[in-house]
Amino acid sequence: MADSQPIGCDRPGGVILDAENQPENTPVQSQEKGETSMLVKIGHKAPDFAAPAYLNGDFTTVKLSDQLGKWVVLCFYPGDFTFVCATEISSIAEKNDVFEEMGVQVLSMSTDSPFVHKVWVDNELSKMTSKGTIPFPMLSDGGGNIGEAYGVYDPEGGVDVRGRFLIDPDGIVVGYEILTPPVGRNVSETIRQLQAFQYVRENPSQVTVSGWRPGKTVLTPGPALVGNVWKEFKVETAFD
Repeated sequence: MADSQPIGCDRPGGVILDAENQPENTPVQSQEKGETSMLVKIGHKAPDFAAPAYLNGDFTTVKLSDQLGKWVVLCFYPGDFTFVCATEISSIAEKNDVFEEMGVQVLSMSTDSPFVHKVWVDNELSKMTSKGTIPFPMLSDGGGNIGEAYGVYDPEGGVDVRGRFLIDPDGIVVGYEILTPPVGRNVSETIRQLQAFQYVRENPSQVTVSGWRPGKTVLTPGPALVGNVWKEFKVETAFD
């Protein structure tokens, strides 16, 4: 997952790898300086990157392509020591055992340095989780190069906004969610979506319904189902 690497006094930042071989995922500058178009596409390869990180007391480097074979939750957030972000990162950490049981690797990322990540864990996040630590790599996107490639970097604020990307074991983006900073994300919904994506990956002839959870109704698309979904799905089951 990661290689140990000494970090100097500069502010390390992530880099997009092999950009020349990823034309669909290369940043496209708009007419306004500093703006980019949304580059990540559902059903396409996630842009590969390498980024310095903090994990369990060590500084290291994490490369996305090293995670091939696993599901990945790539979670961008605006900043360490900010209010909503503290609740999100601690909540994800609290459910990390669930992610691990599902074969999911969580990667969090902000423009803060690994040094700041460490101080944040030591002084605040460790007090917010039952584990007393953050068990997944906290990556640094100093300069916003990775966030720019994923369409979440805010050049005016100099931060990555709330972007959550679900990547399958083949490195394909299967879902994403992007929010403005004031609203926190729901970890339970992330888990639910991953369960659904894992189900349809294992059962490619079926699809999951609104609000699906393991054990609930699934549909098998075909001519006989056209106009007859009402026979298979009751809308109240989407909310229980």
